[in-house]
Amino acid sequence: MMSTPFIERPVATILLAIGLFLIGAVAFMALPVASLPTVDYPTIRVSASRPGADPEIMAATVAAPLERRLGAISGVSEITSSSGVGSTSIVVQFDLGRDIDAAARDIQAAINAASADLPSDLPSRPSFRKANPAAAPILILSMTADTLPPSALYDLADNILVQRLSQVEGVAEVSVNGAEQPAVRVRVDPNRLAAMGLGIDAVRQTITQAAVANPVGRLDGTRQATIIRTNGQLRTADEFQDIVVRTEGSTVVRLKDVAIVEDGVRNSRSAGWVGAQRGILVVINRQADANVIRTVDGIKATLPELERLLPAGVRLAVLSDRTTTIRASVAEMQFTLALSIGLVTLVVLLFLRRMTPTVAAAVTVPLSLAGTFGLMWVAGYTVNNLTLMALVIAVGFVVDDAIVMIENVYRNLENGMAPMRAAIVGARQIGFTVVSISVSLVAAFVPLIFMPGIVGRLFKEFAMTMTFAIAVSMLVSLTVTPMICGQFLRRVPQRGETWLDRRVEPVLDGLLGGYARTLGWALRHRVLMMLVFLATIAGTGWLYVQLPKGFFPQDDTGLIFAGTRASPDVSFQAMLRLQQQAAELIAADPAIAGFGSFVGGGSQSNSGRMFISLKPLEERGVSSVQVVNRLRPKLSAIPGLQVFMVPQQDLRVGGRSANASYQYTLWTEDLAALKAWSPRVLERLRTVPGVVDVSGDREQSGLQVNVSIDREAAARLGVGIDDVGAALNSAFAQRQIATIYTQRNQYRVIFEVEPRFATDPTSLALIHATGSDGAQVPLTAVTRRTTGTAPLSVAHRGQFPSTTISFNLGPDANIEETLAAVDRAVAEMHLPDVIRAGFDGDAGAFAQSAQSQLVLILGAILVIYLVLGILYEDLLHPITILSTLPSAGLGALLSLKLAMMDLSIIALIGIILLVGIVKKNGIMMVDFALEAERTRGLAPAEAIREACLERFRPILMTTMAALFGAVPLAIATGIGAELRRPLGVTIVGGLVVSQILTLYTTPVMYLVLDRLRRRRTLRPIPAV
Repeated sequence: MMSTPFIERPVATILLAIGLFLIGAVAFMALPVASLPTVDYPTIRVSASRPGADPEIMAATVAAPLERRLGAISGVSEITSSSGVGSTSIVVQFDLGRDIDAAARDIQAAINAASADLPSDLPSRPSFRKANPAAAPILILSMTADTLPPSALYDLADNILVQRLSQVEGVAEVSVNGAEQPAVRVRVDPNRLAAMGLGIDAVRQTITQAAVANPVGRLDGTRQATIIRTNGQLRTADEFQDIVVRTEGSTVVRLKDVAIVEDGVRNSRSAGWVGAQRGILVVINRQADANVIRTVDGIKATLPELERLLPAGVRLAVLSDRTTTIRASVAEMQFTLALSIGLVTLVVLLFLRRMTPTVAAAVTVPLSLAGTFGLMWVAGYTVNNLTLMALVIAVGFVVDDAIVMIENVYRNLENGMAPMRAAIVGARQIGFTVVSISVSLVAAFVPLIFMPGIVGRLFKEFAMTMTFAIAVSMLVSLTVTPMICGQFLRRVPQRGETWLDRRVEPVLDGLLGGYARTLGWALRHRVLMMLVFLATIAGTGWLYVQLPKGFFPQDDTGLIFAGTRASPDVSFQAMLRLQQQAAELIAADPAIAGFGSFVGGGSQSNSGRMFISLKPLEERGVSSVQVVNRLRPKLSAIPGLQVFMVPQQDLRVGGRSANASYQYTLWTEDLAALKAWSPRVLERLRTVPGVVDVSGDREQSGLQVNVSIDREAAARLGVGIDDVGAALNSAFAQRQIATIYTQRNQYRVIFEVEPRFATDPTSLALIHATGSDGAQVPLTAVTRRTTGTAPLSVAHRGQFPSTTISFNLGPDANIEETLAAVDRAVAEMHLPDVIRAGFDGDAGAFAQSAQSQLVLILGAILVIYLVLGILYEDLLHPITILSTLPSAGLGALLSLKLAMMDLSIIALIGIILLVGIVKKNGIMMVDFALEAERTRGLAPAEAIREACLERFRPILMTTMAALFGAVPLAIATGIGAELRRPLGVTIVGGLVVSQILTLYTTPVMYLVLDRLRRRRTLRPIPAV
């Protein structure tokens, strides 16, 4: 037996234990800290721009060629894209096992391959970032100044902050919002151009040719070399004003004669605020495999240096720091872990009431935790809410093996053995039981470890942490625990020896006496007890069906994302006013610590964004969900504006950024069918009970001017088809026509007509194209103008046009019932067969996890049965042990119902834990009974009765230890409590009910199965 050398060599055993503890302490200090295990899908976002192009042109000419090449990359699980006015964003999501760096190389190769199919007028090649746009930012910085305009702040951030922060390890993307890069804006007057016979596109070409920085070479003489330089590069608006656009005789027409040239910004439709003051936001996202705490610490370490580079008067502040709540949550969990250790030690002390056995049992906790930390470090895990929850639960049952060992040693002492002999024999007697308990407990986690998908990856770290703790505690219980008993126990304690004995022993004796009487009654009424067992199974099944299913509990990160949307035809100035109205209402809420807001800057000028930072939970007193529910009716009263608010979560599945938490997607190759049905589905979902904040990413009511070219008229007047498009593009697309090179950055020259000539469709009549003889031909002579509607954005799923409808759940809505209602509502609409529909993102992940819940539980039970069958070399004894499970399931589900909690993924993990924990009661009973039958020849009824009475105290003790270890989780408060409570409630409820029922049903099941075995054994063999 492996225990004997450790019992006989106490010094070596103690030193090994000290070494294990020190290794664990060092590993704990080295373990990184995070909110959850790193389980983000490897996600890369590809961006491309083509200023002035409408969404459908962007989708067809830019998104489609790229998607075709990106879709050929191995390991791609999903491709989604969104094309707006002048820009396209494609999100490529890879399988969980795909290396993000290798995926990035494949993305670059695909972009290169698609270059031949992309339009030649793209201002720059498509770029990509290893970032998930749906993920919450880890840090948001704000920049304000009293004397500098927002464009100057943007320039400082772009030149100083973005470059340096992007270099911090773990940072995926740094974006600046709320302003635009400085630029020189050339705004021509079409009436003056026509009067002077100048074509708008000809002026554009003149500026492009006049603002160049071409290399011109050098002179190389016999003695010295001279560099040649010209003044072709123009840098300021004043320099551009003097560009000569036409000469005729002595008449010189300069740019300032036909245009307003001024310093401005690259995109005039962008504005942002920090609180009520104009400013900009610097939003930082992490890479999928980066540690949040380490990345944010690296960013903060660079901020003092960056602040010194900023001009005086510029204020750089942290608007939102995701690690604040992460650190608080982890600190709460560490306190919970310490409290669990204290409660479990107290339970052990009350039952054993002697220092030596208490130390022998309690020492397994720090040693098991130390060994677990060491193995976590080797495996590359983090200290996060899930691994800490695993450790808290582990504290309750890592002492189980030690308790069983100590009880057995005490029994040998009572039989007259010397302490050393009692420890050696006791370890040999109980070793198989300890191994059985531990191995079968680990077996419960096997389905969880190999569970596919993001949920499986998320809880693999949880399950492996539990496995580490169980394995180390088993080794400690077989080595250190019997060594302490053999070396330091001197005698069997006398009854009533101490004041604690005199208070505790009568209670335990009373419980044992009561149990003995009721057990005898239960063994005499086996049929009734079997009916109770069957009723337990039926009740568990009924509760499982009735209890609403959930996904992940809504945790409070202290950050709320808000999206605003006005009518598609709203002007930018009107949108600014609406955004400010929403900001004023949000700022008035007492829970708000600060917020940043911005409008425009992207492809849709009718939408805005807000990042709302909340006060600490203890100050505001309400959760982020309650804040959202409080603000929703106030914001819905703003006429002409929709506001969608989402409390940010650590875990977001999918790569599509949306205005709500859940997504339902329609996709098809038939674009006409999609256009016809997506508005109907959108309106239908708005009527589903429990669904709020419904919005779609395809708005059909955007106004559009359709310019139809009369090709015969154009040919007759010598106007080329390209000339018409070029003239319109130069007039209304904020066209980037030249680049200004400086030592720090590159700036653009933007070309357009004066804003007063770009207010409505009639402005198109002022634009002229150049004919073959140089004459200026009004576009009205070669085109016809009609008005209509068009989408403000075009989305693809894969390579098919799609519409994603986003929604949130109402205050009292359950996700399972609501998603089922959404499914029914869409099914009742009888969509055409060409349209496919389904849930995406978190909703899709929930649908998959809900289908696998029962399979996961049954899988855990099956694996435990297989392991127990192998250990006991029997097919029926494992059934006896597993008969403890229905009562645990009943207690767990009943406690969730009483606590008004959903059967979430966290609660499901608690049930799987119970599967592993409560079967130890059956193992201890069955082991003792089988040993009594084999060695002493007892009848099965007498053997199981004696086993129940002898094992009553260790069963009660181990159950109380596990119960009190989980109590701090069940009553958790503070940051992260939403994630912890379902696990604690499930375990506490399951242990309470199982402790009561299994003490009676398990021995009855043992006898019933024993009778079945004897009948099969005694059945006569038929004659041949």
